[in-house]
Amino acid sequence: MALRMVDLIVKKRDGGVHTREEIEFFVQGYVRDEIPDYQASAWCMAVYFQGMTPEETAWLTEAMARSGEMLDLHDVAPFVVDKHSSGGVGDKTTLAVGPIVAAAGLPVGKMSGRGLAHTGGTLDKLESFRGFRTELTFSEFKRQLQEVGLVIAGPTHDLAPADKKLYALRDVTGTVPSVPLIAASIMSKKIATGSDAIVLDVKVGQGAFMKTLPEAERLAQLMVDIGVQLGRRMAAIISDMNQPLGRAVGNALEVKEALATLQGQGPADFTALVETVAGEMLRLGGVAATATEAGRRVTEVVASGAAWQKFREFVVAQGGDPAQVDNPDLLPQARWREPLPSPRSGYVAAIDAYAVGLVTMLLGGGRAKKGDPIDHAVGVVLHKKVGDWVEAGEPLCEIHANDPARLAEAKRRLLDAYAFQETPVSSPPLIHRILTGPSTSTQGVS
Repeated sequence: MALRMVDLIVKKRDGGVHTREEIEFFVQGYVRDEIPDYQASAWCMAVYFQGMTPEETAWLTEAMARSGEMLDLHDVAPFVVDKHSSGGVGDKTTLAVGPIVAAAGLPVGKMSGRGLAHTGGTLDKLESFRGFRTELTFSEFKRQLQEVGLVIAGPTHDLAPADKKLYALRDVTGTVPSVPLIAASIMSKKIATGSDAIVLDVKVGQGAFMKTLPEAERLAQLMVDIGVQLGRRMAAIISDMNQPLGRAVGNALEVKEALATLQGQGPADFTALVETVAGEMLRLGGVAATATEAGRRVTEVVASGAAWQKFREFVVAQGGDPAQVDNPDLLPQARWREPLPSPRSGYVAAIDAYAVGLVTMLLGGGRAKKGDPIDHAVGVVLHKKVGDWVEAGEPLCEIHANDPARLAEAKRRLLDAYAFQETPVSSPPLIHRILTGPSTSTQGVS
């Protein structure tokens, strides 16, 4: 008997479990416009309330990945590793991790996105370099992977088109916060890009999409399970986003901080996360047998200058200006740089990462909606972080702005983002957990 979409909707509405054939029928029919938006919306809402099993979610991921072109990289690199961050404030990790892993001999092929709302985008940061090309053909992507060992580009229209179409629908039907649909969306693009191993950096906290640790663990474990079921080596790091990562927030400012980190001069928290993510990538790729050995290898390529040199080579390969790598002061700079004095003495008890991200967007460094222009020069550089003592009048941060009205508004909002207390405060843990294998649970996830 022929499958009908209405039967799939009813089945999931009533808590049923789809077959692989049913999920493939839905994805293929929706991409071909044979299934209308109103039926796809009803199905997404049923999934939102009833959840999906790990097997269903893996089948959905694979069907979405196969809805477009699947990138096979094995003719140019025998083993390719990728990473993904679920999004945060000041998260420039890819800019440092990619060159480190590539310099250690493991090819990194990554398709990245742009920033939206309070979160930054890797492609926007890289476009701080004059002439940098983020749009590459598949043949260019593969050639650079072979020749340089590192490529970071925007996704093509042919990559997981089912995800692009389904995400746009979820965005306007209140079904974005569904863990199975989030996991399938993220992983379908990763599976389609042809990587053999994937390290996930799942953020948790005020500045992240996952606000609580149980939520982040559920999403991370599901994505690890999906990847393993589809034949990938997987690891997930759950890292804190209750305050911005590092000190720089804003495109060119974050590029500068990543370059400093590649020279061994980055902020402690950002450096620690970079070392952890890079180490997991090297471990999955077989370059290092243990976390300790991977850490040693990371230290070596940074200390020797090989990681910085790999970043320079990568920027040149994609049309960027190497002079700006050699001298980061040539990157876009804001007209005004104004310190924000502390209103009182005390220990910094909290910095609202979400608020700092929104201020950067307000200054012009992010997008309120897709297609908004980006000012690469603006942003915020934190002088004090959680646990630091500050005297009244001492700078909490420095605001980089190109518009005096936006600067004034940024000051007001940033003061509200800080909380203080009289007694010492411990810094929040940076890394909450690392998941390195599949779960044993077969329960559905909502």
